[in-house]
Amino acid sequence: MPDNKRPNQTLDGVRSGSPSRQPEMRPDHELASPKPEPLLESGDEGLGSPRRQRKWKRWLFIVLGLLIAGLIAGIAISYMWYKQQLTPVSNDTTKYIRVTVEPGSPPAVIAEQLEREGVIRSSIAFRIHTKLTATENKLQAGVYTLQPSLSTPTIVDYLVKGRQHTFAITFLPGDTLENNRQRLIDLKLFAIKDIDAALAKDYDRPLFATKPRSADLEGYIYGETYHFDASATPETILGQAFDQFEAVIEENDLVAQFKKQDLTLYEGITFASIVQREVPDPNDQRQISAVFYNRMANGMNLGSDVTYQYAADKLGVLRTPTLESPYNTRIYEGLPPGPIATPGESALKAIANPANNDYLFFLSGDDDVTYYARTEAEHQQNIERYCQKKCDIL
Repeated sequence: MPDNKRPNQTLDGVRSGSPSRQPEMRPDHELASPKPEPLLESGDEGLGSPRRQRKWKRWLFIVLGLLIAGLIAGIAISYMWYKQQLTPVSNDTTKYIRVTVEPGSPPAVIAEQLEREGVIRSSIAFRIHTKLTATENKLQAGVYTLQPSLSTPTIVDYLVKGRQHTFAITFLPGDTLENNRQRLIDLKLFAIKDIDAALAKDYDRPLFATKPRSADLEGYIYGETYHFDASATPETILGQAFDQFEAVIEENDLVAQFKKQDLTLYEGITFASIVQREVPDPNDQRQISAVFYNRMANGMNLGSDVTYQYAADKLGVLRTPTLESPYNTRIYEGLPPGPIATPGESALKAIANPANNDYLFFLSGDDDVTYYARTEAEHQQNIERYCQKKCDIL
């Protein structure tokens, strides 16, 4: 009977009691290759896949779009800045700035000078504009009076065309030195210290031959309209006024004519300034001149109201006929110490050649007509009849 017992197994799985078998050995090249596994997870694609390429193209377009948008924004901002920098520095159309462009100045130097002196906003914008308009080498040297209220293109046009600013100033007959000073200030072309220095300067010319050294220029800035270019200074303006005054004096031979009246040139100007302030009409000026000569011949004070009014205004006090001042001819005899205004030609000629009359009094009525009298009684009648308003405030 066959043995029904199962043979014992060893730990290596070989049945005990049966013949042992060695494992079959094969060369390496005959071994079975392992099953290939995918490098990417299911659903992933390689760098060269169409999907990956589309993704990279999308990011590339986004980056390029951002760069282009930034470039456009930068250009727009730069253009807005450039246009804004070409606008005027100020809206004040009364302000002028004197600028001297020296011969041979490079465009960069001119641009920096204009910006430094407050004429333009930006030297960079100025240079860009001159390059774009091909004008950077066409800027002309000269003395310009430019306004910060002008745009940079307009200022460039001034410099290219050499349009040096011209201006006019009018001094009026009968104006005081203080009024003339203010007219110079109102030009807004000069520093006040330069104006005051010109007014305080000693001038050596025939016009001042008999003027006391201590006297100021009251009465000497001849009333006329004068024209100047941008190179003018306060001194050149005054010089032209002096030239005009000397021409009037020479033309009318006033030095000799005043001498006939026993007056120096300075005294003649002083006398004429009173007549100028009393009345502007040339015919009345000759009559009033005669009245003053008649009063002095009769040992009377001039009694001119405009003299104490001038003194009061200069002192900054109330106008009163009893004002204590050597200029007050109501209380002091003879002429005042100096002119009270600048006389015009007609007033100067009236002193040199007065009318022939025997009047001792005059007044300007409320109707602006001049009334004359030989006696004080007649003068009082004229006041009552013709000078109720004006004479009440003297």
